[in-house]
Amino acid sequence: VFQFADKYRGPYSNGLKKVVCPFYCSYSGYQDELLWGAAWLHRATRNPTYLNYIQVNGQILGAAEFDNTFGWDNKHVGARILLSKAFLVQRLKSLHDYKGHADDFICSLIPGAPFSSAQYTPGGLLFKMSDSNMQYVTSTSFLLLTYAKYLTSAHQVVNCGGTRVTPKRLRTIAKKQVDYLLGDNPLKMSYMVGYGPRYPQRIHHRGSSLPSVANHPAKIQCSAGFNFMKSQSPNPNILVGAVIGGPDQKDRFPDQRSDYEQSEPATYINAPLVGALTYLAHSFGQL
Repeated sequence: VFQFADKYRGPYSNGLKKVVCPFYCSYSGYQDELLWGAAWLHRATRNPTYLNYIQVNGQILGAAEFDNTFGWDNKHVGARILLSKAFLVQRLKSLHDYKGHADDFICSLIPGAPFSSAQYTPGGLLFKMSDSNMQYVTSTSFLLLTYAKYLTSAHQVVNCGGTRVTPKRLRTIAKKQVDYLLGDNPLKMSYMVGYGPRYPQRIHHRGSSLPSVANHPAKIQCSAGFNFMKSQSPNPNILVGAVIGGPDQKDRFPDQRSDYEQSEPATYINAPLVGALTYLAHSFGQL
């Protein structure tokens, strides 16, 4: 699959525009996927072919470009964090630059650091974009914990223009983000459906907002579904565990089903949270 992707380069959405655009176009291009794929194949196989590929093609594939978001569309930051492990833990000196790239990303997140560029809500939530912002909260938290683990193994820290950032500080920042998501925030609202005493009641999800077959055996036509979407009643089916887009930049959350930017759940929000929660559960009390 990797050889095929490398031979026939291009964004996947070029041939699927009518199906995936505008919501799931590949806006970041294909380069990050090739670097990401090579990084994982190198880790899985230890085949020097992939290491050589990274060394030869890294710059072309955007290894040195500054990106401060990690999500389903842009995986450059994830690739840099992963490749930094090869330098920090496995002592592959040829990948030294990736440690520097990973440090740049970390420094962009540290409040008060000279190169900090991240925005936080008054309540302390990392805020990247209004559309499904929680995906960046969960993915960034996962990367912070992962990088903290690598730094600890190598007995290293991150130097942000004279500000010394320890692995413990990275873990503390990540935990604060997860705590916010689960209810430690100005609204005391858990953004994981079904968790805690207060959570979103009107999420933007068809299966959750429509009545069950048992309660409504008659067929519901597609057009009739809009009546349920516009309803102010709580969703009849609780989508337990789903994490939604979350509050706005001022910690406000209207809990409106029609507001997909804040109320829609997605697998790309939940997926990195699983890793972060696993880490925090395993190291509870030992940040």
